[in-house]
This record gives sequence, C-alpha cells and structure tokens, in this order.
Amino acid sequence: MAELDTSGGGKHKGGKVRSKKASTRIDLTAMVDLAFLLITFFILTTTLNKPKAMDLAMPDKDEQNTQLPVAASRTMTVLLGSNNKLEWFVGEPGKTAGTVDGYGKEGLRKALIENSDQIRASHGGQPMIVLIKPSEKSTYENLVNALDELNITKIDIHAIVDITPVEINELKNNKIY
Repeated sequence: MAELDTSGGGKHKGGKVRSKKASTRIDLTAMVDLAFLLITFFILTTTLNKPKAMDLAMPDKDEQNTQLPVAASRTMTVLLGSNNKLEWFVGEPGKTAGTVDGYGKEGLRKALIENSDQIRASHGGQPMIVLIKPSEKSTYENLVNALDELNITKIDIHAIVDITPVEINELKNNKIY
C-alpha cells in the first residue's frame, strides 16, 4: 500500500554529506477499487421510484355509446375555474345553487364525502356520479387534483365532460372564470 523511498542522499558537490530524506508514496489502487465497490453496492441496493399513474378509461370514438338515464339528483358536477377555484353543485346546472370551493382536504374532498353520503342515503345506496367539467381558464393541475380527490374518496363513477355555456356563465357570475 505505502512504500518508503530510501534513495536520494549521499555525497554532493562540496564534499558535504547530507542526511537521507525519506519520501513516501501512497498507492491508491485499493482505494479506487473500494470506491467502485461502494458505488456498485449503493446502485444495486437502492429502490428506484416507481412512476405514479392513475388509470383512466376513455370510450372509443368509433363506437356508439348507449346512454342510460340517470337521475340528476344523483350527479355532482364540478366546474373547474381559474385561480385554483372550483364550483360544485348537485343536480342540474342553473337549477341548483353552486358552491365555490378550493381543492384539498377542507374543500373538494369534504364536499365529495358529504354529498356521496347524502346521495347514497336518499337513493337507496346507489353511488354518486361525478361530472368534472374543466373550463378554458383551469389548468391541467386542477384536473389532476380533482381526479386525485375522487381517487382518495373512492368515488369510482366519474366522467370528464365538456363545459356548457350555462355553466361558464355560472363561473363568470361567481368571478372564477
């Protein structure tokens, strides 16, 4: 590993004898080997982050989908507006008053849980259907946050639908468009 060089010393000009100087030389070959072993160990033992993705089933454009009649009182519509705000209402647009809310635990999640429980109780245990309608002013992050809240609250029946002019007017009236 390390060696001691004892050469160099002896007589020089002038006849004076100087003492021998010991110089050291460190062999770093083993240190490099150890570094590569450690790097290899840490690469092989770390767990790589798995991508987090949510499955989203979309209907085929070619197939004609048959629509089943659903009571409007079983549906909750979520209108995604600007500035990370949303408006939700149960029933038909324009006939029931909307509530402006935010995303997260005290916003959309709370509304989803409360309305789901009320709809299940009033419709003989049938689940609530959620319609998500993003506006031009909403961001992709808003849509992902809304889908995450549906996933957290375990609401399986939901759809992403185009927003209507009546609903855009609702957003404008509440100043979130």
